[in-house]
Amino acid sequence: MTTTRKHLALAVAEATGCKKNVATRTVDALFDAMRQSLIENNRIEIRGFGVFEVKETKAKPAARNPRTGEIIYVPARRKTHFKPGKLLKMELHKPLE
Repeated sequence: MTTTRKHLALAVAEATGCKKNVATRTVDALFDAMRQSLIENNRIEIRGFGVFEVKETKAKPAARNPRTGEIIYVPARRKTHFKPGKLLKMELHKPLE
């Protein structure tokens, strides 16, 4: 199952007792702030959940297109990386029931 923004907003509304539209705006504002922080190359650390950070990749000057065999240049870029926190990691490593 996939959890969407709408599902998260409903969960926040139920947990806090606020109205759904307020929870939706809150969840949207949180994600907007997180997105902007990552764009600015900042690290986001949420205790008990994990760390979001931006990592630089190296350029690959001699990559090959597997379909055509053509040698292409792949420039360096930035990518997001998530490292789960200790509590989340412990829950994910529990055996399935």
